[in-house]
Amino acid sequence: MIEEPFASGNSIIHGIDPRFRVAAATFYSFAVALCYQFQPLIAALAVALVSVLLSEVGLKTVFKRLVVVNGFILLFWIVLPLTYKGKIVYSLGPVNVYLAGIVFAAKITIKSNAILLVLISFIATMTFATLGHTLSRFKLPEKLVFLLMITYRYIFVIQQEYQKIIRSIKIRGFKPKTTLHTYKTFAYVIGMLLIRASERANRVYNAMRCRGFKGKYYSLTYFTADTKSWVFVTIVFGVTSGILLMEFLING
Repeated sequence: MIEEPFASGNSIIHGIDPRFRVAAATFYSFAVALCYQFQPLIAALAVALVSVLLSEVGLKTVFKRLVVVNGFILLFWIVLPLTYKGKIVYSLGPVNVYLAGIVFAAKITIKSNAILLVLISFIATMTFATLGHTLSRFKLPEKLVFLLMITYRYIFVIQQEYQKIIRSIKIRGFKPKTTLHTYKTFAYVIGMLLIRASERANRVYNAMRCRGFKGKYYSLTYFTADTKSWVFVTIVFGVTSGILLMEFLING
């Protein structure tokens, strides 16, 4: 099964109604995405760091997630300072480094990390099944919720099938090289994986029909909107609104 290292815990965030957490994370993410000034972005990052501390998740695991995301963001730091024209801060022959590109890359970095930290704190602290039930409570299309749940359930099964195929070809002495034989072998692996995935999908579908499945996703999960959940969402919405107000005041 896919690992959910943040889902178990007894922190303040874990005790909040999942519906309120999803709503708060969504509002916060959109608000931060709309900000362009450094002051509100830094404030948003500070709020995200506080949320991580309140969720009591493993900081080492969180750091690993940040490293992966910032690895992609590093591409912006390579491209933008060279292409986003403005004031030149450094020149090396025909290559110019622009201040506007550096500033833009910095804003993207702060935005991405702030949103990621809040999503880890609010969303990753619930199981994927709970997230599916929550989305169904928000009246999202049932087929979309069902597709998400089935994808989560069987993606690791497909991974196991892939590992079985790779082990079988390694036992037969296969060693990947930059040769036509290697490319053909990996093409066969992909084809076999698709065939096995299709066969399993048919078996799962028939099994679900035998159990009376008619396309509707039923959930027995019950959520309680207690006082602390209302206080939590009020604080998050208030702080996020303050960040937006700061952005508008600076721009206006």
